[in-house]
Amino acid sequence: MFDTNYLLISLVFSSIGLGYFIYGKKQKHTVAYYTGLCLMVYPYMTTDPMLMAGIGVGLMFVPKFVRI
Repeated sequence: MFDTNYLLISLVFSSIGLGYFIYGKKQKHTVAYYTGLCLMVYPYMTTDPMLMAGIGVGLMFVPKFVRI
């Protein structure tokens, strides 16, 4: 059903998302909080590992460039 690349990329970006989520919650940093949620949820909506990696890297840069 799932290949190894999909599972590995999903695990990596979900773990990074958990870090963003915890940081955003403790520091009251809304952009990091919602970016973490997105990083944890989006692997369920994509099936291509390369697309998943591209979206994940893009989402990781969101807190760097978006200020609220």
